[in-house]
Amino acid sequence: MATRYLLGNEAIAHACLEGNADFACGYPGTPSSEVIDILRAQQERQLYVEWSTNEKVAFENALGASWSGIRALCTMKHVGMNVASDPLMTSAYTGVTGGFVILCADDPFAHSSQNEQDSRWYAHASQVPCLDPSSVQEAHDMIRDAFSLSEEFGLPVIVRPTTRICHSKSDVELGPIGTEHRIGEFRRDPKQYVMVPAHARVLHTKLNEKQEGIKKRLVELGYNRYEIRGETAIIANGVAAAYVQEVMPEGVSFMTIGAYPIDGEWLAGFVGRHRKVLVVEELDPVVEEAVRQVATATEVHGKMNGYLPREGEFTPAVVAAALQASGFTPTRIFPESPPVPGIPPRPPILCAGCMHRATFYAMRKVFRDAVFPSDIGCYTLGLQLGAVDTTICMGASITVGSGIAQSGEQRDVVCSIGDSTFLHSGIHGLINAVYNGADMIVVILDNRTTAMTGHQPNPTTGVTATGEPSGPISLDAICRACGVSFVETVDPYDLPLLIETFRQARERNGVRVIISKQPCVITARRAGIRRKPYAVDPDRCTGCGICRAFGCPAIVFTDDHAAITDLCAGCGVCADICPAGAIAREGRR
Repeated sequence: MATRYLLGNEAIAHACLEGNADFACGYPGTPSSEVIDILRAQQERQLYVEWSTNEKVAFENALGASWSGIRALCTMKHVGMNVASDPLMTSAYTGVTGGFVILCADDPFAHSSQNEQDSRWYAHASQVPCLDPSSVQEAHDMIRDAFSLSEEFGLPVIVRPTTRICHSKSDVELGPIGTEHRIGEFRRDPKQYVMVPAHARVLHTKLNEKQEGIKKRLVELGYNRYEIRGETAIIANGVAAAYVQEVMPEGVSFMTIGAYPIDGEWLAGFVGRHRKVLVVEELDPVVEEAVRQVATATEVHGKMNGYLPREGEFTPAVVAAALQASGFTPTRIFPESPPVPGIPPRPPILCAGCMHRATFYAMRKVFRDAVFPSDIGCYTLGLQLGAVDTTICMGASITVGSGIAQSGEQRDVVCSIGDSTFLHSGIHGLINAVYNGADMIVVILDNRTTAMTGHQPNPTTGVTATGEPSGPISLDAICRACGVSFVETVDPYDLPLLIETFRQARERNGVRVIISKQPCVITARRAGIRRKPYAVDPDRCTGCGICRAFGCPAIVFTDDHAAITDLCAGCGVCADICPAGAIAREGRR
């Protein structure tokens, strides 16, 4: 055994190596992304690693590997589970052969997500085990054990860390790297793998029969555990259990729920020994509902009667307040502390030189009164430039835009979507829009990477997850194959041409696609691309503020005149928009 100080996702990745995983895939999504990034870079164990085009594709790839007998990992964030839910539900019927672990990272407080969502409901609906770690060490141990648990019951196993587990650091006791390597061999069994109704009905019965054994086994593994200390009790799940332990009163019993489904008989035996129970869990009252079902004479408090919030993530302060409100005496009190005055706001912003900013500027200049549906990615920050009107989920900009266009809306509909997002789930929407004759413009923001989640490669990048060369996908060819006749690829740093291309598209009818193509400025810098920065001639600057409205963080105003800081990436778009001609490359007029 060795002890190392690790990020939660590092500990999870190492546990996959200890658990003899031979196949790992996923789609980038914070807070889960680092797991695949670490696995594709490590040299300790040879295994197949890929970034898949979306979560459904990743799930089905891993399921196929599992059916072939090898141990497989599939990673995603909570909203990705929505995409993968179709195969998840049926894979519980078919079962698995090699251990199949689904790492689904939830994001309470929606730090980097479009919603808060509790993936435990997916485990409940599909009737597969779910492990819910309360610490980085437990996240490591649960992942390692999940492969064996999956093979024991022949089912996929969901592991649900949250942002605070994935992105916290801790000392972690590690085991040795696994040395077993399996070679996949698929064995035909139509009654197990071909889900016609006659087979599905039989397998559903078998799935139901597994549930009691799973509940007992999870208690035996020690992930659901308790200590009797008095006549009142606190029950907690996941990272909330760690917060409870920071403020735990003396003489109060404590139960940790780290795995689902919960053995009702075991739970009732604990609850029935207490006069009062407080249930502390993120996000939804999953445990609380189970406690209320078995509580006969026990007073139960939690989310369902308002003692804890049903949204957001917890802190020790939130937990301490809930303890006080429900009649417990926490060992620590956290007085309210007002924000420190004078600290300027730090909203998220597009990088200096980001190609998205120029694209949105051109869109707004040409389409002043359009409707702008958008998508999930860095470019959602186009909201600050007035070029984002809707954002709901991956790939929805085209389909929402099509619906708006077909509704009788008289204004132009101009939607934006990133290259990775387009390949994730935008292509079907484009086909549908063309097929049904929508009148709209689709702007694909092609920065040659999956930038928002950490610059993971995608099919446009030209390399695989492990760095192997791969022929880059042509977005132009895909759009034309979908039936789009007007497809133009433009460099957004060439602002006059970009504006002219938008004007040409505005004069056409039907579905039109403009691909705004320029590598992400961070990726370009890492590749050694350096552009000479720009500077403002103070004698020419009139202080009109047009460049300030452009929103580039490299442009600042002092004494009513513009200046450019060393954040400048040298894109040169500001020089195109300056009406006074006061901006030029350093050393030039």
